[in-house]
Amino acid sequence: MKQNEIKKYEGNYSDSGFWGKLAKFALKIGEPVVYNALLLFYLLKSPNCPVQQKTLILGALGYLIFPVDLIPDAILLLGFTDDAGALATVIKVVKNNITPEVENQAKEKLAEWF
Repeated sequence: MKQNEIKKYEGNYSDSGFWGKLAKFALKIGEPVVYNALLLFYLLKSPNCPVQQKTLILGALGYLIFPVDLIPDAILLLGFTDDAGALATVIKVVKNNITPEVENQAKEKLAEWF
């Protein structure tokens, strides 16, 4: 998925929608994808994250939350592959701004679920 396609989903993002989706589907989504989502969430909350990257992060997390996407989440084994791709695309762009603090926050939250 291209960055410009990802950005259009930023209006679908909300903190409550994010946590609700992860709470409901974390085990189905899988640990690596949840970790990427958490990295992006905590980077989004960081005051050091540039605005352009926040827009991209909001798009990726909004895509994760959006119930109707390229591959419906209800499809067993394939449902979250498009979400994983969107998250991975954004991780590549923002990776230089992911600090050890952001990594630790993501790892701590991940440990609560897995």
